[in-house]
Formats: sequence, C-alpha cells, structure tokens
Amino acid sequence: QVQLVESGGGYVQAGGSLRLSCVASGRIFSVYAMAWYRQAPRKQRELVAAITMGGTPHYVDSVKDRFTISRDNAKNTVYLQMNSLKPVDTAVYYCNAEVVSDGGVVNDYWGPGTQVTVSS
Repeated sequence: QVQLVESGGGYVQAGGSLRLSCVASGRIFSVYAMAWYRQAPRKQRELVAAITMGGTPHYVDSVKDRFTISRDNAKNTVYLQMNSLKPVDTAVYYCNAEVVSDGGVVNDYWGPGTQVTVSS
C-alpha cells in the first residue's frame, strides 16, 4: 500500500508565499511523475504543476513565474513553492504521483489535500 500526505497549506495574504510538501510512503520501488493539482469551490480539479522523475517541470500558464515545483527522489517527496499568491489561488491542493510498487505494478495515487487560502 502507498500513501501520499501533503503539508504546508494555510492562510496567507495576497502577495505572500507558502511551500507545500508531499511525501509518498509505503511499498515503493520507484516514483515516476509527481504533480500538484488544485480544486477551488464549484470548479473542476486542475493541474497546477508536474515534474518528471528526471526533474523536468511543467506549469499551467496561470502560475508560471510564481510557483516552482521540485522533488527529492531519495525522500519520495515533491514540493511546490508558491510566491506572489493571489486570491484566485485559493483552493484545496492535491498531490499526485505515479508509483511503481515493490511488486512492479504502476498505480496513480492521490493525497487527501491541503487547503490554501489567500486573502485580498
């Protein structure tokens, strides 16, 4: 079994910063792509940023130049540094990972989410 747990969410004023972390644990052989998604009230979940196993990042246009995704493969951890936060960034942020278990099976896992609230 594999678990993802996010941390680092909270309440911040516009222009502020937060750093999210997500740790994958359990029967892991390897972790492929890792990503952050978010879901605002009454909206669909959307991809915010993703990073390959080799460290190549991808961002949705609305967060480019403000957010930075990174990972520590030794710790099975992905981070999201969020700067210049705006009220529109308010959402529940979810971690996602493609995990190869020690049995060789590849599955997609989600964390329970962490709330980010940005006040104007």
